[in-house]
Amino acid sequence: MCGIFGIALRQGADMLPDTVRKLLTNLYVFSESRGKESAGLHLYLPDAASAWTLKGAQAATELLRTKAYKEALSQGLTLAYGSSKDSLAQPLIVMAHSRLVTNGTAALDRNNQPVRWGGVSMIHNGIVVNVDKLWQTNPDLKRAAEVDTEVMAAVIDRSLRQEFDPIKATRTVFSAIKGAASVAWVHEEASTVTLATNTGDLYVATLPEEMGLVFASERYILTEALAKTLGREGAASIMSNLEWLQAGNGLVFDLNAAGSARHFGLAPDADLVAMACMRHLAARQHDIGAASSNPAPVGFSNQVDEKLVRYGEERIRGLRRCTCCVLPETFPFIEFDEKGVCNYCRSYKPRYAGMHPTETRKTFIDSLVKYRRNGKEPDVLVPFSGGRDSSYGLHLIHEEFGLRPITFTYDWGMVTDLARRNVARMCGQLGIPNILVSADIKAKRENIRKNVAAWLKKPDLGMVPLFMAGDKHFFRVVNQLKRQTGIALDLWCANPLENTDFKSGFCGVRPDFDKSRVDYLSIGRKAQMAAYYGARFLRNTGYLNASLLDTFGAFVAYYFEPRRDFYFIFDHFIWNEDEVNKTLLSTYDWELSPDSPSTWRIGDGTAPFYNYVYMTARGFSEFDTFRSNQIREGMITREMALESIAVENRPRMESLRWYLATIGLDFNETIRRVNELDTMGLHR
Repeated sequence: MCGIFGIALRQGADMLPDTVRKLLTNLYVFSESRGKESAGLHLYLPDAASAWTLKGAQAATELLRTKAYKEALSQGLTLAYGSSKDSLAQPLIVMAHSRLVTNGTAALDRNNQPVRWGGVSMIHNGIVVNVDKLWQTNPDLKRAAEVDTEVMAAVIDRSLRQEFDPIKATRTVFSAIKGAASVAWVHEEASTVTLATNTGDLYVATLPEEMGLVFASERYILTEALAKTLGREGAASIMSNLEWLQAGNGLVFDLNAAGSARHFGLAPDADLVAMACMRHLAARQHDIGAASSNPAPVGFSNQVDEKLVRYGEERIRGLRRCTCCVLPETFPFIEFDEKGVCNYCRSYKPRYAGMHPTETRKTFIDSLVKYRRNGKEPDVLVPFSGGRDSSYGLHLIHEEFGLRPITFTYDWGMVTDLARRNVARMCGQLGIPNILVSADIKAKRENIRKNVAAWLKKPDLGMVPLFMAGDKHFFRVVNQLKRQTGIALDLWCANPLENTDFKSGFCGVRPDFDKSRVDYLSIGRKAQMAAYYGARFLRNTGYLNASLLDTFGAFVAYYFEPRRDFYFIFDHFIWNEDEVNKTLLSTYDWELSPDSPSTWRIGDGTAPFYNYVYMTARGFSEFDTFRSNQIREGMITREMALESIAVENRPRMESLRWYLATIGLDFNETIRRVNELDTMGLHR
């Protein structure tokens, strides 16, 4: 969930101090796409027994401009090069980090990276999902921070105190953790740097004559940083020795020894490789706090009045509904015939009619053979939100399709910690890389706040999708990643039963019963949508804020970004909810939300709020449309659907509190304003 990167150079390495500075700067700049909420640096000279650690709650590019960063790097490089101007007088290790916050607020420096515990300094990309259990089962290790990286550093430090073997120590911690982890670590009494990954999110380039190495979380980051620093020709000799450290592997590079890095498997019984290291005087640690204005941690007001949240279940049950599905009379453009059957049912074309439960899946898998690449290189990009369908789809793609996926997650500020943990669970267990593309989360959340605040002044159900506009850039992101990775195929895992035409219906756009894809909108309907939004923007100038350019970009990306060699996999074979849930819960220990019985929409921080808006104003939510489509496909009965939506439509209190606190809106004022939409008296 972060970007980790670094440089390790042996004595005599032919790299100028300015080149080290430029290379490190470029690694920071390119890695910032993986996280912008904090950044840090660990600079270590084993022979001089000196180390500098710098970290702060700011983006990597901001850290580079601080006086503290410039001074720490200058001190370290001056000592490393001594009187020499063109080669190192002694070994140097630089480890750096660009963080997307998962465990532990960035406002507290102890939660930022690099993390030190005992003699170990570590940088980590991923999430350890059993972090609390590890602390509980290791009471001799004392926790000082919230960040999950700390427990990994602690376990390694203890192992080294028992036997000073970095390979054994690394295997010990990876056998204990659950989740995703790609790490680099050093010990203050050793001249080694150790890299390891259980997902494959590490790439390493070795310098000529094995005088050093450079590493990063993505191939693109590493190659572009090297090329920008040295030029394409100058970097060619290094990039020719570029290695993908695949899932389940690690390496140890000893700066005071000759020869190449020692590779090893992470499984305890992978091989008999061991590596006893020479110990030296413990390094003197220089901890430097980066100058930054640390944001206050997100918290919930003690004045939140949860009694304001309403749900009139009896009145909701009393709404007139279609006699075939469960859509209510309040649904946009709904019409009932003399038998009480709605036009949505009458016009519905079953997605899975005539599909064989296994043969159609096999046929689709066979159609993808042309995309398979030679060797072990990845051959498919999979957008991965950490939600139910993308998780199950990833399982199928890896386990049944015979493809080698790279996942990517576009984090726009509303991806929940639960979703991130499920990403880590899946990628860690399957050994699959995850490219994290992080937006400017602070700016994105501020955009959401401005738009929700503007909407609250003049509530309009047609404008609710504006709250989610910030995530629609993922279609642009996937095309960008296809260019960077050279992968042609991208597979999407949304299921076609999630059709939510009512959102455009509230804009006066009639449903398109003939559309072929969930995300498709005809040119005429796109024009209607654009006109509707434009008119509302002019009537409510609160929407004319700094988010406007981002919103326009989202509209263009979603509706006009080219889409080639991509498929929604569940358009081609049957999606089965029971099979999905059983697989995720039993095979991957997939995490559920404590405030919802459903496995759907629990990783999207916006869904609880907009569904509360729709429920309050019209007495239905996305669950009504989803369950209605299941009825039409013959998957569930109408009675089952009615009982399901009665529970699934209940307000999700914890998630509502998180959403409003995260975007910075007062809970009580917001809920009171939304409640005014209950003009039908459904929830009084």
